[in-house]
Amino acid sequence: MRRLVLVSSLLVACGGGSGNNPDGGGNPDATTPPTDGSTPSDGASNDGNDGGPNIGDSVITRSNHNTRDNVFIQSTFTTAGIATMKLDTTFDGTISGDVYGDVLFFNDGPSGQPVVIVGTQNNQMTALNADTGAVVWQKTFGTPAGQSGAGCGNIGPIGITSTPAIDPVSRTIFFNATQGNANTITDHQIHAISMDDGSERPNFPVNASTATSQNTTLNPVLENQRSALLYLNGVVYVAYGGHAGDCGAYHGWVVGVPYPAGAPVAAYAASTAANTRAAGIWGVSGPASDGTDVYVTTGNSFGATTWVGQEAVLRLTPGPAFSNQTADYWAPHDYLTLDNGDTDIGGTGALLVDVPGATPSSLVVALGKSGVAYLVDRGNLGGVGTSTATDGVSNMQVAGGEIINAPGTITTPNGTYVVFHGYNGAAGQSCKTGSGDLVALQISATSPPKISVPWCAASNTAGSPMITSIDGTNNALVWTVGTHLDAWDLASGKQVYTGTDTLANVRKFTSPIAAHGRIYIGADNKVYSFKP
Repeated sequence: MRRLVLVSSLLVACGGGSGNNPDGGGNPDATTPPTDGSTPSDGASNDGNDGGPNIGDSVITRSNHNTRDNVFIQSTFTTAGIATMKLDTTFDGTISGDVYGDVLFFNDGPSGQPVVIVGTQNNQMTALNADTGAVVWQKTFGTPAGQSGAGCGNIGPIGITSTPAIDPVSRTIFFNATQGNANTITDHQIHAISMDDGSERPNFPVNASTATSQNTTLNPVLENQRSALLYLNGVVYVAYGGHAGDCGAYHGWVVGVPYPAGAPVAAYAASTAANTRAAGIWGVSGPASDGTDVYVTTGNSFGATTWVGQEAVLRLTPGPAFSNQTADYWAPHDYLTLDNGDTDIGGTGALLVDVPGATPSSLVVALGKSGVAYLVDRGNLGGVGTSTATDGVSNMQVAGGEIINAPGTITTPNGTYVVFHGYNGAAGQSCKTGSGDLVALQISATSPPKISVPWCAASNTAGSPMITSIDGTNNALVWTVGTHLDAWDLASGKQVYTGTDTLANVRKFTSPIAAHGRIYIGADNKVYSFKP
């Protein structure tokens, strides 16, 4: 099971189109080495005893690990231990601006104090004391755009939209701050700042508009940066896609910026064939990694009559670069139908899952806006399917509506699970095998692995689920946040915590994080903290 990944890995991706970035409005409506193919960065340990950074239970990337599993180890978070969980009303947490990404946590912040890191659409980055919520430092990075200037979009102002990433070794925070004026975006700036005081690192910021791929240059006006950043092996990966409404000739981009050099910038752009566009990369969890390669999902394309990178899982090698070999991409056989229906594969980022005993055991889970879950062989993605039977190693219709969120996965004594939030089912019933918008999948340890749906529950939120465990395997609990914080037992689907504290202005897709014996949640102008 994946534990704390010490390789600094972060991922940023951008919003897509009308189905590509449905953000308008919020939801008011003791660690062990990683086992996901990554290695401790620079020999750093978790506790600082070898001279490395004091990582502890730091949360340095969206969904906590490069695989995007959304698992957080908290030894006291048993069913009994969370019974007294309450909103800490003494926690200040005041910030300025709308929060669309998740907060992060660093155990060894300025002067050794633990801090919560959060970015807002006002282009404000803040470090808060993790116990009191008081501001430790706060910086603003340029002027956000009042609107996209592309002719569509549903976010305004447009500043820091995605979740940042942290390199614990160099104590650096990476994020994308959109720049502009009242009428348009002028650029996307990729920043690297000090954990200790928010000061900019040398050679940064880097403008995304310097990125080129396949004779195409990134147009910042047309691109939205919605996906979380990924920092991996000395490169900051930032993904981009279009604005809500699918206007303009945007493409799905992954830009790679070397750190600390800042240049030269490498990039990959999807769907650049003649008369095609889109294939946005905008799933909020951001690019995923196995410790070496980068995995992304793409959205719908326009003007395509053949496969040009859309509706797919792509494996990018470091840089990034794309081989265009079938081992490094997968798309379902009906990708053109998905195109025409705006039913993106890319609404949810790639989720890397290992299933002990299965053949193949190393998988990518793709969750489509069509409500279908796909299991794809990570060793050989396999190219474009030829029929439903060849769409991955297996697939299943698991939701009655769209799946657009950041899922989670964990292997427990009962098996390997994936949990996600579904939308728009008939009468609000998204689960195809029961009632509720919170859906649990189980992946069998068979050849090939198969999908089943052991339970569904009514979370009545638009947030993305988080999983906590006392050790990475046992006592797994699933948490969601909207106007309240709630939790379910993963094995049974029974609700074990029902929040009574009302939370305001928590945006859709938001996941809580668990660290420092607490739960932290980002919201507009506020970070909330819960503790037993």
